[in-house]
Amino acid sequence: MDGKTRVCGLIANPVEHSMSPLMQNFYAERTGVNLAYVPFKVEDEGVGDAVRGAFALNILGLNVTVPHKQRVMEYLADIDEDARAIGAVNTLVRVQDGYKGYNTDGAGLKRALDTAGIGICNENCILIGAGGAAKAAAYVLARGGAKSIFILNRSQEKAGELADYINGLMGRAIASALPLDGYGALPRIRSGYLAVQSTSVGMYPHGDQVVIEDPRFYELVHTGVDIVYTPARTRFMELVEEAGGKAVNGLDMLLYQGIIAYELWNPQVRVDEETICMARRLIEEQLAGARSKHNLILIGFMGAGKTSVGLAYARQYGMPIIDTDQRIEEAAGMAIADIFATQGEDAFRKLETGVLNQLLAHTDHAIISVGGGLPLREENRALLKQLGCVVYLDVSPETVMERIGRDVSDRPMLQSEDVEGRIRELLSYRRPVYVDASHVIVDVNGRKVEEIVGEIHKRAGI
Repeated sequence: MDGKTRVCGLIANPVEHSMSPLMQNFYAERTGVNLAYVPFKVEDEGVGDAVRGAFALNILGLNVTVPHKQRVMEYLADIDEDARAIGAVNTLVRVQDGYKGYNTDGAGLKRALDTAGIGICNENCILIGAGGAAKAAAYVLARGGAKSIFILNRSQEKAGELADYINGLMGRAIASALPLDGYGALPRIRSGYLAVQSTSVGMYPHGDQVVIEDPRFYELVHTGVDIVYTPARTRFMELVEEAGGKAVNGLDMLLYQGIIAYELWNPQVRVDEETICMARRLIEEQLAGARSKHNLILIGFMGAGKTSVGLAYARQYGMPIIDTDQRIEEAAGMAIADIFATQGEDAFRKLETGVLNQLLAHTDHAIISVGGGLPLREENRALLKQLGCVVYLDVSPETVMERIGRDVSDRPMLQSEDVEGRIRELLSYRRPVYVDASHVIVDVNGRKVEEIVGEIHKRAGI
């Protein structure tokens, strides 16, 4: 680096485990461009300041990912036609008065399909999912000349909204919505369907999971594309191949969206095929490293038994046990109730994030018991899944009351005249978050600790 080095970067939250710095700095080295790429953690409320600050600092360009792909659009000088149609931006390119926004996800998917020899024109297509990635995929399929697109989603209403949007965009009725189990109503086509799996289901360590289990569905598919890139062979791909179809994963989509962004920042260069192959190997090696953590993380509501189950598991399998609340109290020099009282809940949640980052850097082959509210932050949920296998101890309000009683003086979140009502309220809100954060769910109601430990060991494999 010197005085002429240009800077690009990534704004996201969380940002610590992105592979973009690895890829983009490698491309700069290989193409001889004097460029450095760095990650920037940006909170939701700071997106506008980040964009304005980057421009003031003469930053050449930025990538944008979860959760800022839509919000960042408010602060751009211009937006590319494809990004505007998809409704999300993941790449910013410096122009005279600010940044122009692009979406390279769709272009990355198209290039990945081309590389795999998968055509779109005149294909009958199935799209699984209706979220942000599905919208980009639907746009690519429609623009690529697909004959039809059947969108299957748990919420048929959401699938219908996406279908209506695509039909309006294309000016013709190309897309239609079905419930997830509605594939039996699909027209039987001799040549079969091109299917794109656009959800995160099946991503490591959920490698045995799939949105649709029924083998009869896969008999309809001649080619299946999974946007999930780890593991290399997902359960969706296995089922496609077992039914006689061709299957590819999302690694090339990840690879090409980054390359397209790099070439937008540096229009004078092109990333050659040798560099692409080398980058693919780098990503595969990085993913293998990310899967090397063997921690067992216990999450759940207060009274779920995280401490007792963790201690029993540690004794039985000879593993150290770490309690994040204890770590925070030791670092702060005060009890959690005092942290809440003097600094507030938000400050405490940030302390939890700091502990997780420390554990991620230095801890392996351990049992980690986390506070009941720790998974509430999206950033924390992402860090938990990087740490190892996350087990949710699922407990009922009745069991919680039985275990903790009505003395909640040391539990800041339960301060209420109606303790039981407060437990029900909190648990109703938190349970979907716990489910989302976990790899394994274990019902602990009415069960002995030894039985719970046995089930965890069998299902988590740690």
